[in-house]
This record gives sequence, structure tokens and C-alpha cells, in this order.
Amino acid sequence: MRSFLKPAAGVVCLVALACTGCSSGGDDASDGASAPPGRSAAAPSPSPSASESSATSYAPYVSATTASATDSAGSPTTYNLAFVISDGNDCTPKWNGTYAIGDTAVKSRISALKKSGASVRVSFGGASGKELASTCDSASELAAAYGAALDAAGSTQADFDVEGDQLTDSDSVALRSEAIALLQKERSDLTVSFTLPVMPSGLDDDGLALLESANDHSVKVSTVNIMTMNYGSSYADDMGDYAITSAEAAHEQLKEVFGLSDANAWQGLALTSMIGVNDVDNETFGLSDAAQVREFAEKKEVAWVSMWSTFRDQQCGDGDNTDDAATDCSGVKQRAGAFAKAFAG
Repeated sequence: MRSFLKPAAGVVCLVALACTGCSSGGDDASDGASAPPGRSAAAPSPSPSASESSATSYAPYVSATTASATDSAGSPTTYNLAFVISDGNDCTPKWNGTYAIGDTAVKSRISALKKSGASVRVSFGGASGKELASTCDSASELAAAYGAALDAAGSTQADFDVEGDQLTDSDSVALRSEAIALLQKERSDLTVSFTLPVMPSGLDDDGLALLESANDHSVKVSTVNIMTMNYGSSYADDMGDYAITSAEAAHEQLKEVFGLSDANAWQGLALTSMIGVNDVDNETFGLSDAAQVREFAEKKEVAWVSMWSTFRDQQCGDGDNTDDAATDCSGVKQRAGAFAKAFAG
């Protein structure tokens, strides 16, 4: 997904988005069955709310630094705070690479988001800037950077949005897995989600390798959040259908990677769509697509649905330039907050 540093030109990624973590404390997502030989038991597991209710929660991506009038539309259960990355030079975590982790304005912003009773999930990475796993020198240093950001936000939920060059960098993938494992040893209540690019055929080899790396390091993965967007110029049909096809393919992959039952693989999956005009010219995700995805997610008891992003959930104004649909509005005819209401169900 886009960062707040600069608009991404063209396709963000031509593969599937993976999961953003649910608040789950379980060590094993399977329903009584042990993981198959060679597999870690650190598999996606449903959150308490998912196991007690069939309701799929709504957890949009929001700017951690700037409030939007549409943030509260749809009454989100959780807000994904985008994004924590490196300041560009070392292992110092900053919001969007520019705001200090302890910035008072950001802290006030997060407090305001929590007033409704919603929780916040810190999202590390994104499409632009330098991800901490590429600038920190050791797993312990990286774990400390992640922990500092979580503490500043008062969060026990970490989302790792890994795409582009970061997804193909095997060294940073391994370092990240090691650091997350260290952090989970220190924080037993920490839930972890991975947000990954996806295609209608499912996660690509790099996305699967990242999940295997998490397994190898015994990372307890709560959710895999797939980014159902930006498939490429040859995908010119219905975006709602593509999102569902991508989810079905990723679901089968999660069953294999983590040794999950059919139901638990759905409960370990999350879906994030880019509302309105996507980065690929022929792709437009409309309100009917959002309603279709919500209905499907509820039927399958998917952990949560999300969108990029609350500040785009409004119609562009007359005279807005062509870049505004990528950063400030959806590019389609709508009422403010309409996508949030469709995703919330």
C-alpha cells in the first residue's frame, strides 16, 4: 500500500496482500490438531472475538499523523496506524520516516482514535521509505525498534506490511522473523499480522517464503492480511470477484503453510482493498465491490476487512488534479464514509 511519503507511481505490487493481525492470544490455531511434521505450531489463530461471534470486524488503515473526518465512519473495531519505518539512516523508528515515535501530536491523535473503545495496531513498512529490517544491524536492535513504536502507541498489535523490494530481500525477511520472535518472547500478549500483496492466483513465492521464515523462527502469526488490489493491466474485470478469488487461493495456501483446518484458515485471513481508483488504470473498486467483499468475509468468518484508506473515503472535488484520487479521495462518486459503512456491514 501507499505510504505517506510520496505517491507510488504505477503498480504498488503485482502480488497478494497478506494479513494484518487480530488480537489473538492463542498459540495454536488448529482445532485440536497438531501441526504436521516440519511445520511450526505458530499458525494464524482467531481472535477471541472471532471465536465467539461470526461477525467480521472492520479495521481500516488510517494516517497515524493526520486526522480525517471519515476515520470513525463504520465504527472501526481496530485502526491500523500507517506507517512506522526507518528515519532513512539508521534503526530509529519514525512515523512515515519523519515524525518521532513519541511525537506529542501523534500521541494525541492515537488517544482520540481510542476514545470510541477501538484498539490500534501499529503497521510497520508500506510501499515507500526504508523498512526497519533493512536498516537495523541485528535482530535485538530491530526488536527494540519495533517495541519502542508499540509502546509509544500503547499497542499490543503489530502489522508488518511487506512488499516490493523488501519482500524479495531474503536477509531482511530472516532478520525481521528473528526480531519478531524475540519480541514475542518478551511480550506474551503481542499479536502479529503480515500484510502481503496477492494475485487472484494467491500469494506469490516471495510471500510464501516470508511465511515459511516466520514458521522457521517460531513466530506466532495471528493473521495474514492480503492486499486485494493492483493486479496488473490484464485484470480488467470485476474487482469484487478478484478479491474473492484471491482470498480463496490464499486460504488454501494458509492451510498448507500452517497446517490449519478449513475454518481456522479463514479465521486467520484478513482482506484489504484499495477503494475507488487503484494504481492500475483499469482497476476501480466500487461500493458494490465493498459490499460483496463484506458479505463474503462474513460468510467465511474472515478475521477482519480493511481498506486503504479512511482519508480516501470521500468523493474528489471539482477541479482536483489527477493525483488526488491516489492520495486524498476515492476517484468515484460517493458520500463521505460510504466505503467504511459498506465494509462494516
